[in-house]
Amino acid sequence: MRLRTRLAVLVCKASGAVLRKLGRGGTNLPGKLALKIDKNILGELSRGVKVTVVTGTNGKTTTSRMIEQAFADAGLRYFSNKSGANLLTGIIAVFAQHATLSGRCPYTHALIECDEAAFRRTSEYLPVECLVVNNIFRDQLDRYGEITHTLNAIREGITHVPNATLCLNADCSLTASLAEDGIPNPVIRFGVNVPIYSETAHELSDAVYCIHCKTQYEYDYRTYGHLGGFRCPKCGYHRIAPEVAVTQVISTGADASDIVLDIFGHAHEVHVNLPGGYNIYNAAAAAAAAHVVGIDEKTTVSALGQFECGFGRAEQFRLGQAQARMMLVKNPAGYNQVINLISHDVGSCKLAFLLNDRFADGTDISWIWDVDFEALAAQQSRFTRIFVSGVRADDMALRLKYAGFPAERIELVRDYEKLLGEIAADAAPAFIMPTYTAMFDLRGEIGRHTDVKAFYE
Repeated sequence: MRLRTRLAVLVCKASGAVLRKLGRGGTNLPGKLALKIDKNILGELSRGVKVTVVTGTNGKTTTSRMIEQAFADAGLRYFSNKSGANLLTGIIAVFAQHATLSGRCPYTHALIECDEAAFRRTSEYLPVECLVVNNIFRDQLDRYGEITHTLNAIREGITHVPNATLCLNADCSLTASLAEDGIPNPVIRFGVNVPIYSETAHELSDAVYCIHCKTQYEYDYRTYGHLGGFRCPKCGYHRIAPEVAVTQVISTGADASDIVLDIFGHAHEVHVNLPGGYNIYNAAAAAAAAHVVGIDEKTTVSALGQFECGFGRAEQFRLGQAQARMMLVKNPAGYNQVINLISHDVGSCKLAFLLNDRFADGTDISWIWDVDFEALAAQQSRFTRIFVSGVRADDMALRLKYAGFPAERIELVRDYEKLLGEIAADAAPAFIMPTYTAMFDLRGEIGRHTDVKAFYE
């Protein structure tokens, strides 16, 4: 191993240790320092490692946690970027953290969640065995631009990993198109063959028109957003039946879902240890990835019923008298799925909406006007209290008012400690819906009062 690489690893490990000692996680800065010392450090550290990458707009973290449980249960020697630091520098940091001081990686497998825009560059260095692309939705327009930019970033990244098996969402017309470019990669498709809910939140489609001829798609059924049994009546572009498919949704509840999952012709009843239709898709994606890696189906099915959710992804906390569930929200499609979950829940509860506009959230918050808050307003008699907080709390309050919530019912609580106190004051359960940086801030405050693990653990 080159001296430059060894020095970069040492600096990365040392700076990461100091930052974690200070309670700051050390997920990006160490990688930046290492990259300055050795521009090819990721290529050096990942040499000989079988890498599984998960990318796409929604579900990267949860899908990765599902796959990780399967890796652990199968006894693989692996590591992952569990902290969610999914840019190039964060990925460098996690490889250096798990390397020896000589720069050698003692693990056989790595499971890497990768930001979809960052995949273009990260793919130049990683020996990817399996690439999962969950879906492509409109997200952070100020950073990603239109969805075609995201699609093209992933498409370019795929050209760097010709030996990787691609696990693609058959129900996403954008993601599915990645298999049509004359690529040499083997392709496995996953999807949902049936509707998930009898009724869903109204949402604008991010892919109304055919990616090839611009004719409006027709659908045999929809699951959510632009996902479902799409077909173009003009050029014939259509959903291809997936090899890993949800063939029946047995039940969807506030804590979990039960489905029938067909994996290459073998049907399994699967308990998905998280609620929500989007997690049904994540489970199918994880099963496809596990198949590529060579994990047996029994182990995969068991893992889907036992994995721990990623931080902020339907995490549950006990706050005083109340049970609270934190649901990260970052774009209209994901937010509407959380609304579907709340709408199909029963009983009274509290709602807390936290909206920030920092860089990691996306500085353009106009997307909240495409979220179907009206579906919640139609059930507002269920909600005992309604809180808004975060940097852009006033904007969220205005959006809820236009959705049909009376202004006098909307409680503006900017201080997170006070917000948690209000949630904890009575036994009504709570759904907390923060954007990305609000999730980190609030979770840090929760950590002061509970034994919740730090986000990087």
